[in-house]
Amino acid sequence: MDSAVITNPVMWADVPDVDVIRTGSAFYMVSTSMHSMPGCPIMKSENLSDWEIVNYVYDILEDHPAHRLEDGKSIYGSGSWAASLRCRAGVYYVCFSSNDMGRFYIYRATDIEQGPWERSVIPGLHHDPALLLDDDNRSYVIYGNGEIWIRELTADLTAVKPGGTDRLLIEGEREDIGLRIEGCHAHKRNGYYYLFFIEWPSGGNCRRRQLCYRSRELLGPYERRVLLDDDLGYRNNGVAQGGIVDTPAGDWYSVLFQDHGAVGRIPYVLPVNWEQDWPVIGDKGKVPQAFLTKLPAGQAKPLVISDEFNYASDKLALNWQWNHNPDNALWSVTERPGYLRLRSGRTADSILQARNTLTQRTEGPACSAETMLDLAGLEHGDRAGLAALQSGYGTVEVAAGADGKFTVNMCVNGGDGRAQTVESVVFCGGQVHLRIDFDFTDSLDQAQFFYSPDGAAWIPIGRTLHMKYTLDHFMGYRIGLFHYATRNSGGYADFDYFRYRR
Repeated sequence: MDSAVITNPVMWADVPDVDVIRTGSAFYMVSTSMHSMPGCPIMKSENLSDWEIVNYVYDILEDHPAHRLEDGKSIYGSGSWAASLRCRAGVYYVCFSSNDMGRFYIYRATDIEQGPWERSVIPGLHHDPALLLDDDNRSYVIYGNGEIWIRELTADLTAVKPGGTDRLLIEGEREDIGLRIEGCHAHKRNGYYYLFFIEWPSGGNCRRRQLCYRSRELLGPYERRVLLDDDLGYRNNGVAQGGIVDTPAGDWYSVLFQDHGAVGRIPYVLPVNWEQDWPVIGDKGKVPQAFLTKLPAGQAKPLVISDEFNYASDKLALNWQWNHNPDNALWSVTERPGYLRLRSGRTADSILQARNTLTQRTEGPACSAETMLDLAGLEHGDRAGLAALQSGYGTVEVAAGADGKFTVNMCVNGGDGRAQTVESVVFCGGQVHLRIDFDFTDSLDQAQFFYSPDGAAWIPIGRTLHMKYTLDHFMGYRIGLFHYATRNSGGYADFDYFRYRR
């Protein structure tokens, strides 16, 4: 059997706040999804290198105006944060906090790949929670930033245990620290409790680094050690925040991530050795670019896919996510077979408030997305097209004018969220091809926009978009297919295909 070579990053795309467990020979990973729906993707791998999306924990988190992009509200940068994944006695648990809701959610399922997932809701934020399912069948969540708390849950993880442990556990270092400890991942091995955190020392050359606190007793006292302080030569952005997982053969690995500019936060896998029951991550304190494992070689699975929209039912491939909650009455891939149809149900003033924008991730070092838009269903005031989606968005889109006239526009965020037209070109055809090229090489972080009457001769439009990862969205750039009305609802946009190249 061939062995897998792990090459870092294992995914050059926005898969932040990763948490990995193993069941038998299969590894499962959950990550943050914030305002993308369905949420909390479950990914699977046999070798920690080749990952595929196999499920989501929920279709929508809540059904409120902000989750539906109504009344000028949104949950950009909120929604689900830093999920924790664990399994005990055949039951899988996923927990996370939602900043906009001020709640702590715990989901459970006996089948991680098929569900269904049942949920419990506990009032109050539990920042960057880590589930610890102890050997004595007691259950805890460890959470916080700077001050780390431990709270005992009922055995079935549906509520806070009455009279259970609920106290301050650790106070992070204060001196010369800009960002105190957060991002907890909790593990138990050989009688030790291990709590993994990040911190960010203050000072111009300091970066996020990985820590471990260790104790024989759950409630401490804890010893502290810096495990990893390395950026792989990339702009002083430390590879950090995550936990550890073992293999059937008894080897150990750590799965962490790195801030990588506009593409987002990208995951890395590092070997772990043990010295006197302390984990030693990486290769002599460094992140290896590539290394051989004893895990089986696998087949690379695409994270971002092309799609001809040939579906037998209105159920999309798992690679797609909606920007906020979709209105399922207003989209279809069966109403016109072979096309994605997006209908407008209300007016919006920009893509940031447009319902039913369908998205996939971008990937480094460079990628390109193309679609063909049929204009027959567009009504006066409608806008539809292809987006580089983040707060500082860029679009190549069709604007429908009066008397069936159209323009192809390249637009950007004008500063107030509304679209500012950079260039507008009169278009006379009934179908238009649109394309965006993304380049994340060495944090170039640029996007170029094109249109074509025939899909063969491409015409650049507008200007280069200098993409920036901003914390109001807290997400890497996504590719979006969108349609919204600015005057009256009722029109529709038909997308014939989505073709992606990396």
